[in-house]
Amino acid sequence: MSRESVTRLALIGCGRIAQVAHLPALEKADGVDLVAVCDPSEDVVHAVARRYGVPSAHTDQAEVFQDPSVDAVIVAAPDRFHRSIAAEALTAGKHVLVEKPLATTVQEAQDLADLVHRTGLVLQVGAMKRHDQGLQYARRFVAERLGGPRSFTAWYRIGDLRPGIEATLFPHVHADPAARETEAAFKADRRRYLLATHGSHIFDTVRFLLGDVASVVVRHREDGRDQTWQVLLTTASGAVGTVGITVDVPGLPSEGIEVFGAHGSVRVDTHFPFYRRASTVHAYVDGATTVPELTDGDAYERQVEAFARAIREGGAPDPDVDDGVQAVRLIDATATAVETGVEVAL
Repeated sequence: MSRESVTRLALIGCGRIAQVAHLPALEKADGVDLVAVCDPSEDVVHAVARRYGVPSAHTDQAEVFQDPSVDAVIVAAPDRFHRSIAAEALTAGKHVLVEKPLATTVQEAQDLADLVHRTGLVLQVGAMKRHDQGLQYARRFVAERLGGPRSFTAWYRIGDLRPGIEATLFPHVHADPAARETEAAFKADRRRYLLATHGSHIFDTVRFLLGDVASVVVRHREDGRDQTWQVLLTTASGAVGTVGITVDVPGLPSEGIEVFGAHGSVRVDTHFPFYRRASTVHAYVDGATTVPELTDGDAYERQVEAFARAIREGGAPDPDVDDGVQAVRLIDATATAVETGVEVAL
């Protein structure tokens, strides 16, 4: 592959999500070359560089942004740094793939969107499930055969068996004990953290299949460490549905969405991403149910390949910065609806 057909990437943030998701995907992905890694922990960044044969390792992200050999960066740092790192990268002329959520507040997200529009650079949000073959199949089915969405049910459940599943599937993670302790303190506000980290996925899936959301009504329950949100959404097109976000339920994790329209219905069951399986789809229309066979199951790999293509070919990233803003708006609206007890319009 020629130099011009390869996008040269740097990874900013070498923590858990980088090591279990982004780095294994980058090792396999076509059209990309990981040329640098950066993390505040010298031990972590050098361990990662050795493991993946990355030629350049940094503890100062400014060095990465000044490197002319870097075309684009993946921002996999903790949520509270997404806006500042992405803004610094864009200002330096680098394209950006930033982990979800785009930012921690609506204003931060909008400021970042304004910067993207001014620079004309590519910013893609790491809602990787848009690159899941099953969800992409369902989106086409909704657009072409469903007959217009009328109602839907979506769910995102973190089961108490998930830690054991992760221990089996994840590679060894190099960690800085001090950094891990710091992050645990920021995640102690479980209501805020869990709504943002899990809501950003399921809310983006709803928008991916059904378009913008017009309003939300929410009920929330807390049982010790466990959190539950039940959200009634009305879309801009008039479809009415529910989203349930639950942490932790007994048993296996579960995620999916079922949509009913004028002519048919479609159900998507999305597997834990580290099984690397495309979502299972049941699409019903005209008296028959289709279950497509989908074999390309690494959404993280597909996501970074799509990002690189958008840079090289000038296409639109998916999801783009405006999608990222809308996801943050939905998270914020959900939190506001819980606090006020009233319907919140977006």
